[in-house]
This record gives sequence, C-alpha cells and structure tokens, in this order.
Amino acid sequence: MAKMIIETRGLSKRYVMGDQIVDALKDVNLQIGEGEFVAIMGPSGSGKSTFMNLIGCLDRPTAGQYFIDSQNVAGLDDNRLADIRNKYIGFVFQNFNLLPRTSALRNVELPLMYAGTKNRTQKARAALERVGLGKRLDHTPAMLSGGQQQRVAIARAIVNDPAMILGDEPTGNLDSRTSEEIMAVFQELNSQGKTVVIVTHEEEIAHHCKRIIRFRDGVVRVDEKVEKQIIASEVLAEMVSPEGERVSVGS
Repeated sequence: MAKMIIETRGLSKRYVMGDQIVDALKDVNLQIGEGEFVAIMGPSGSGKSTFMNLIGCLDRPTAGQYFIDSQNVAGLDDNRLADIRNKYIGFVFQNFNLLPRTSALRNVELPLMYAGTKNRTQKARAALERVGLGKRLDHTPAMLSGGQQQRVAIARAIVNDPAMILGDEPTGNLDSRTSEEIMAVFQELNSQGKTVVIVTHEEEIAHHCKRIIRFRDGVVRVDEKVEKQIIASEVLAEMVSPEGERVSVGS
C-alpha cells in the first residue's frame, strides 16, 4: 500500500456572495498516494480549482480535514501553511509566472532564496539540467520558447525537492507538440517517484496521467484508473518539428 501524500475527509468549501451561498466543494473524501500521477477534471464551476487551491494550501476549507503526509493542515495559520507549501509542494502554472528580466537560473533559485538554502546556484543548475535546459541557464524568458519557459517553471517547482508537484493547466498555453514535451517531463519526474497532480480541461492530456478524478457540482463524480496511458515520449518519437526534424524531449 503506497504512503498517502494527500488525504481529505469531508472536505468542504462554502462561499458567501451577497445573499447567495455557493457550496464549491461538498464533503470530498479522497486519497492520493506517494508516486501517483493524477489528473483533476471537470467543467467550470465544478469545484476542481477550489480543490487544487485547498490541497495546495492556498486556501482553507469551511469544513472537513486535509492531511499532507499525515499532517492535518486544515486549521493551520498562514505562517505554518507557508512552511508546508515550501516543504511539500511545487507549483506549475499555466502562465509560467517567471520574472521577465531574470535568467532561467535566477528564476529557479528564487524558492531557495526564500528558504535560505545554501548552494543555491548548484541546486538550480541541477534542476534545469533535469528538465533539459542545462545549456540555457542565462536565457531570460523572452529568449525562450513557451515550452522552455514552462520547463523553467517545472525546474523551479522541483528545486526544493517537494513531495508533490501541482500543475494548474500546465499545457493550457502550449501547442500540441510542446504539450507533449511538457507531459514527457512530468512523466519522467513521476517515473522517478514524484507525485504529480494536474488540473486540465483536455481529455488527451488527462490520459497521459495514471488516474483521473472528475468533479461536478462540488463533488467527485468519477475516480478512475487510466487503462491505456498515453506515453508522451512515444508520441514525440512520431512527431517532426516544423523544420522537418525529429523532436527531442531534451531540446
């Protein structure tokens, strides 16, 4: 039995908007084990983004419990939540969220600076090499493609060696070929033992994962294993670049 990284018990979130009450999440009970690769899906207003904000310690539930690595974090104050985020969670966002005038290396160093970590440059360099950007350390975001920028964001997410990576539509701004490259990076990280949870609207992207959890109206409607996982490296092997060259995952 895999160690549980995420466990929710009766997790609920209610918003009061004027004279309206919106139950964004209703009594959600879920477990995500160490080393899983999970897609969170659902239409707008389904509760998937609320769920991701809660498990990412960016918000607090109205009711219920939420455990990260057996620690109940539902009632922690802002400082303790920040500590949990820094220790356990690496975030990857749709819009990359990189500092525009700062090199890839310095962007990746930022979480290490906040944590007061030593050997920051060495660790940031290793994270960039891990995602295939070891030769672009001094490039600013404007000098990188969208896919390369997202790799910098992934390197930044893993540089503290978190227990899990949370991705919010990480391929949402990318074309099909670049999306496959990014999913190949996630799959490689998952094969190395990282727990990866992503929100996506795209069925094909979800089927690169090993499990799909579907929300609707604030509850989990479907929780299913992916029977035939799409392997990004195999898809890329059949693709060619606009210049007619085979695509390389580490380019």
